[in-house]
Amino acid sequence: MVPPAHAQGPPSSDERIPSGGGLSAVIRYTENGIPHILGRDYPQIGFGTGWAQAADQVCVLADGFVTVSGERSRWFGQEAATDGSLSSVTRNLSSDLYFKGVRESGTVEKLLATPAPAGPSKDLKELMRGWAAGYNAWLAQNRITDPACKAAGWVRPVTTADVAARGFAIAVLGGEGRGIDGITGAQPPATATPTPTPTAPDGGARAAAPQQETDPAAAAEAAREFFDTGRYDMGSNAVAFSGSTTASGRGLLLGNPHYPWQGGRRFWQSQQTIPGELNVSGGSLLGMPAVSIGFNEKVAWSHTVATGTPVNLHELALDPADPTAYLVDGVPQKMTRRTVTVPVAGGDPVTRTQWWTRYGPVVTNLGAGLPLPWTTRSAYALNDPNAANLRGSDTALALGKSRSVAGIQDALARTQGLPWVNTVAADSAGGTLFTQSQVLPRITDELAARCSTPLGRAVYPASGLAVLDGSRGDCALGSDADAVQPGVFGPGRAPTLRDAPYAENSNDSAWLANADRPLTGYERIWGSVSTPRSLRTRGAVEDVSAMAAQGRLTVADLQRLQFANRAPAGDLAAADVAKACSALPGGTATAGDGSVVDVSAACAVLARWDRTTDAGSRGALLFDRFWRRLTASTPAADLWLVPFSAADPVRTPRTLNRAAPGIGRALADTVAELRAAGIALDAPLGEHQFVVRDGRKLPVGGGTEALGVWNKIEARWNAAAGGYPDVANGSSHIQAVGWDGSSCPVARTLLTYSQSSDPGSPYHADQTRLFSEERWVRARFCERDILTSPRLKVVLVRERR
Repeated sequence: MVPPAHAQGPPSSDERIPSGGGLSAVIRYTENGIPHILGRDYPQIGFGTGWAQAADQVCVLADGFVTVSGERSRWFGQEAATDGSLSSVTRNLSSDLYFKGVRESGTVEKLLATPAPAGPSKDLKELMRGWAAGYNAWLAQNRITDPACKAAGWVRPVTTADVAARGFAIAVLGGEGRGIDGITGAQPPATATPTPTPTAPDGGARAAAPQQETDPAAAAEAAREFFDTGRYDMGSNAVAFSGSTTASGRGLLLGNPHYPWQGGRRFWQSQQTIPGELNVSGGSLLGMPAVSIGFNEKVAWSHTVATGTPVNLHELALDPADPTAYLVDGVPQKMTRRTVTVPVAGGDPVTRTQWWTRYGPVVTNLGAGLPLPWTTRSAYALNDPNAANLRGSDTALALGKSRSVAGIQDALARTQGLPWVNTVAADSAGGTLFTQSQVLPRITDELAARCSTPLGRAVYPASGLAVLDGSRGDCALGSDADAVQPGVFGPGRAPTLRDAPYAENSNDSAWLANADRPLTGYERIWGSVSTPRSLRTRGAVEDVSAMAAQGRLTVADLQRLQFANRAPAGDLAAADVAKACSALPGGTATAGDGSVVDVSAACAVLARWDRTTDAGSRGALLFDRFWRRLTASTPAADLWLVPFSAADPVRTPRTLNRAAPGIGRALADTVAELRAAGIALDAPLGEHQFVVRDGRKLPVGGGTEALGVWNKIEARWNAAAGGYPDVANGSSHIQAVGWDGSSCPVARTLLTYSQSSDPGSPYHADQTRLFSEERWVRARFCERDILTSPRLKVVLVRERR
């Protein structure tokens, strides 16, 4: 929803930058409801941003503030699931126990009070204060029409601390936020001494815990899977091209982050301008006051989810007489008991206890596959350095003010606020940058070798998750001289590549940011070296290296790359699958349920498939469903005849093993599935991969991680609803940026799910329709472009006092 216009056309000189009488800002809306926010200072820019975000996303924002205040159980019930936006927790009660504990412990307030550079800057605190005021002013002056929260009691004004708490949740999203179930469920075992039946903190009986052990080999595989970026609901691609490869001699950047299409981890577009101080355009995560990825007149950047393991574990040796005390150099130290009470809808409040140590909270699992039992002998504490990091938006501000890739690198080094992403950038002088400048525990390979427990010796090489001996003071993480925070790596240790012809990342490690200039020599916690790459990385490196060799590149080439929808898995395997299909005796194969299925019609469909996931592609859906089944059931060693080689990492493994026993079964199961659903084997992909907006079915091109498609689209299969009837996550805020020598960047953008989650907004589905049609938005960055927009609407927004 867009507020009523204060004026149509360009603002007059006295209202361009409002002043006096409380906070205010000027918002100039252009096509697709994109706001260009103008103010004199950071509080005014924050005010305009909070107002405009509320206008588009008030229900989603309010839901997130319920999360970080620990009140989901009160409003939505303790057993209900969260939307997963601000943590990976499974149910509301666990979410509330954690976030209410964070708030009651004063964690956020302490971080706000920490002086910069370890704590947030004055500018950022003013920006957050303005954001809260703008959000509150919108609530006070507008009627909510979105049915998701219309007249809901849980929509309330917020404070600066609430905004900071949301930033805290984003910071720990890859660490404590993924361990909440194990943190809030951790309870000490009964001691060996006979005692009356113990009582759990919520009043129930607690059985004595058995002395469990964690199997190192199983834990290593579970940790590898847990920290595998290819399994996240977030990912991304980004590529920067240097001036040596472009038609203009200037840089190019294509950013393609993959994020959820629903909920509070959506991006939202804006431009923020403080004359002479800040002028930046791009996407912000909802509830964040600064532009997270974007561009200005000199530089453009994007982020990709990094492979750095953002946490580590300390294995605690417990006092034999007290499982809530642990030994450090033989000296007992009591755990800190954090008792939290959560109000619950329709029931009594629930009180539980969490246990904290000098290293962090006690945790009893990291996902279902990695149990970390608390016995009378040992327990595990989770160290997440991003639990002391509120600098993320300071980094965003500094990036927005940078004038070159050197400035980007300097901004990252000064602020050190990125918790779990890489940065890829290009500038108007032709420079490029890839850097994994993220906040990581200072785990060197030497420290891991010296201090790992038996579990750690298995887990660290496989996943980068260090498990250190918490009983030894000499196993402390230490500090780097250039780090603004104790116990983390300084920016000088981050894998970094400057001014390569191209710099690309698709969520694998830094190793092949440029295949001709591999990055090596970094500690294991940053990521792996000389290991197989994902199909998405392999396809991306093939494509961008060919583009760089071709040269004379323009923004139009970036746009073509985004929607090429090439499926590397198809290029590698489809022809051989078709041949294996044709070789099946009688054209039949046996399905998983033992039935014999005629698959002969599938052979020709697979042979004719164009190897893309365009909406009109015939055979893409058949191969997609087949390939998911085959790769889920067949190890890579049995799938390919040519194994992975570190000397040829982009082209290996390859050559499908047509004799692999799973091929026939996967074909039979896929053909049977599609026929049962009434879906033709050669149906165009977009007929069955789509979204519905305003009652209209919009076909969606793009493909899954398993196929290696750059334009990543992940959807949940629902045969009864037509196949893939909605998008869960994938391509989100896309930007293709370059420079032509003028004072304005050449930029095209696309917000795949549109600006507003309110179905009544004109900006609820407009860009989704563009995405379906593979069309772009021409970015309006310079004043003349903004003021000549045919959809220009100027709004002066103010606090009412």
